[in-house]
Amino acid sequence: MQKDRYLTFALGKGRLAKQTLELFGKIGVTCEEMQDKNTRKLIFVNEELKFKFFLAKGPDVPTYVEYGAADIGVVGKDTILEEGRNIYEVLDLGFGKCRMCVCGPESAKELLEHRELIRVATKYPRIAKDYFYNKKHQTVEMIKLNGSIELAPIVGLSEVIVDIVETGSTLRENGLGVLEEVCPLSARMVVNQVSIKMEHERIAKLIADLRAVLAQ
Repeated sequence: MQKDRYLTFALGKGRLAKQTLELFGKIGVTCEEMQDKNTRKLIFVNEELKFKFFLAKGPDVPTYVEYGAADIGVVGKDTILEEGRNIYEVLDLGFGKCRMCVCGPESAKELLEHRELIRVATKYPRIAKDYFYNKKHQTVEMIKLNGSIELAPIVGLSEVIVDIVETGSTLRENGLGVLEEVCPLSARMVVNQVSIKMEHERIAKLIADLRAVLAQ
């Protein structure tokens, strides 16, 4: 495509963006403007490489990429699965590793084994539904929550929860544990379906350079 076109990146805010930029730095992709902690800017540009970057809330990244507002996005696998957007997942970046799990008190183990009708509280209803209905063939009642998911089985709102587990310490402190693993998670690079064709050369080089660094 035309040489003066910018490639636009949408990065998940916070730790994810920081780790992404560190990784990109290893292949010579930098953005000085983003180092300024006090900046109010929303779009950051590397004129030399013709790259633009912006930060977005994790769940919004796949949306920006699907609609072409960003050519490339970096976001957690959990968000990709939950949002279900029409985008290409091209690379596992290997950081932000954790697991999506079914968690609850030890007493709930039996209910899972016998595939009983139970209530499941989660921030991730799409992932949870897919797991219970398509993989386990267990009918469940889904309850969507937005925060402190661990509270649900403790106060009797649900028998189990489906949530991200990093260390499991919060679960243990509240008498809960991992009962089943749904899937492993990490940061992934996603690409717009049109961009991957129109900007194939530049995107392919970027992916190849990142692969080489990740393989070290």
